[in-house]
Amino acid sequence: MRLATFIETAHVQILAEAIAFAKTIPALEHTSEKALRDHLPEVLEAISADLRTSQTRAASILKSHGKATPGTSQTSAQTHGLTRAQDGINIEQLIAEFRALRASILRLWAEAYPMGPDAFEDITRFNEAIDQAVAESVKFHADERERWRQIFLGIVGHDLRGPLHTISLTTALMRQQGSAPVQQTALLTRGIERMTGLLNTLLEYSRSNLGGDMPLQREPVDLAVVCADELDLQRAAYPDARIEYRVQGNAEGVFDASWLRQAIGNLVTNAIKHGDAGAAVSVEVEGDTACVRVSVENAGELPPDEIEQLFEPLRRGRSGSARVDRSHLGLGLFIVRQVTTAHGGTIKGTSSAHRVRFTIEVPKC
Repeated sequence: MRLATFIETAHVQILAEAIAFAKTIPALEHTSEKALRDHLPEVLEAISADLRTSQTRAASILKSHGKATPGTSQTSAQTHGLTRAQDGINIEQLIAEFRALRASILRLWAEAYPMGPDAFEDITRFNEAIDQAVAESVKFHADERERWRQIFLGIVGHDLRGPLHTISLTTALMRQQGSAPVQQTALLTRGIERMTGLLNTLLEYSRSNLGGDMPLQREPVDLAVVCADELDLQRAAYPDARIEYRVQGNAEGVFDASWLRQAIGNLVTNAIKHGDAGAAVSVEVEGDTACVRVSVENAGELPPDEIEQLFEPLRRGRSGSARVDRSHLGLGLFIVRQVTTAHGGTIKGTSSAHRVRFTIEVPKC
């Protein structure tokens, strides 16, 4: 019996095994059988129909690579990936479902019928169809999970506005009553303004990632002044740290000051936390006619092959200091790269002679 015919005639048994495997996934163990079936029958129908359709060698290769064009309407495999993301399973578990389905179909077929002269062709076509279904399903699963991550960020940014507003009102009241030194309330006010700006950009970024690129609010600014303001807050946050600052050339340009300030702050915080305790952190702003460079350097060691990995989200260096907060998510350098790229610039990290240096370079307009 050809494999396409077997899938059509044995679909009840195939689905039963697929559902039994799905129940072994913790996130799905209390899910109803109807929900576990979701679009699996349609996935089997699509695979069977594909096996009955002739195809060129080029189409075969594309499908085996998971790059065949699925068409204008949403496929059953895409819908399956979307609903499984909503069910809470991860990418590995989604792929495991397809792996178990592949193995189950081939095993049941081999047990029920002897391999005929067309078996090799059927198995090859079947594997191509499964690989294409996996690619479609994974893409929609990943997109849905990312959408919910952005929604979560938006909720966090929105909900933080309440307590931040309370702190702002309390600071204003302290300033009016003179119950705290003017210098301290001024520093608090600047910190509140900075946090408000960060929350605004967080919300804008969350909205844009639900359907666009990182938004930039460009305006003429002096990046040297922006950097100096951020370093004042860094010194207040880390009073034991020594931060040296040097400016060379003209640093005026058209930038999103809030985003670049966050990027600079991330680099300085990273240098303070990961650099040698007691050693100074050196910050340098250098401007020429075309661009502005901001460099942050600290004493310390960082394996050269680890630098590029640090720009990925949720990644931290293996050689981190004991002073580092282990609950830190490892998003600092990832954000720096995203901000720099959005400005059309570059970020580069180097490590040599017990010095670690990160340099942002952004065009002036």
